[in-house]
Amino acid sequence: MTETSPGLAPDAPRSPIVAVEHVFKSVTDSTGTLDILRDIHFSLAPRETVAIVGASGSGKSTLLSIIAGLDTPTRGTVRLDGEDLFAVGEDQRAALRARKIGFVFQSFQLMGNLSALENVMLPLELAGRKDARATATDMLARVGLAERLRHYPKVLSGGEQQRVALARAFVVHPAVLLADEPTGSLDFATGEKIMELMFDLNREQGTTLVLVTHDRAIASRCARQLTVEAGRIAEDSGGTR
Repeated sequence: MTETSPGLAPDAPRSPIVAVEHVFKSVTDSTGTLDILRDIHFSLAPRETVAIVGASGSGKSTLLSIIAGLDTPTRGTVRLDGEDLFAVGEDQRAALRARKIGFVFQSFQLMGNLSALENVMLPLELAGRKDARATATDMLARVGLAERLRHYPKVLSGGEQQRVALARAFVVHPAVLLADEPTGSLDFATGEKIMELMFDLNREQGTTLVLVTHDRAIASRCARQLTVEAGRIAEDSGGTR
């Protein structure tokens, strides 16, 4: 049975959760101006799974940073659930990120002075959640780390650290999950397990997944692939631009 919002016809189009609107990004130094992104324009539907692929230096990680509001475009904008990320100040943008976006990075980005449990509790505590400890404990159990709650990142394996990062990203039930080469620091077998877990969690929560990767096999697991070449979208398979 298809779920619909009250008063919305079953076949009515859904508003995009992410809309990237004619984004350009350039940087200038003593050698001149470098165009990193050139007129990037696309939208993502709720629950959509999308891989952004391309060679190293093509601009895909810069694009992900702009979607997150961590970097600013030279021209154009990004709308997150209808809100213009770049029409507000940094504090409001950070608050919007905290409510709507989860992150998974290649280098894990865990707080070294916090235990696994404290790392996962952090976004919940920042949101003022009174059940932060119990919710974080349950989430770590979901990713197979119930016995590692009090361990610090330095004593966890790479795969375990990425499981903590996944737990931290999904614990707030984000509308959008942004993952930048999430298996890039892992061996093949561990990376496969992490990808299975990430897609399982994504299906459970109905999150929109945006995955940056150079690995076409990983990209093929997403319903849609955007290929970035020389700062432009050269191919959009499985979706409508």
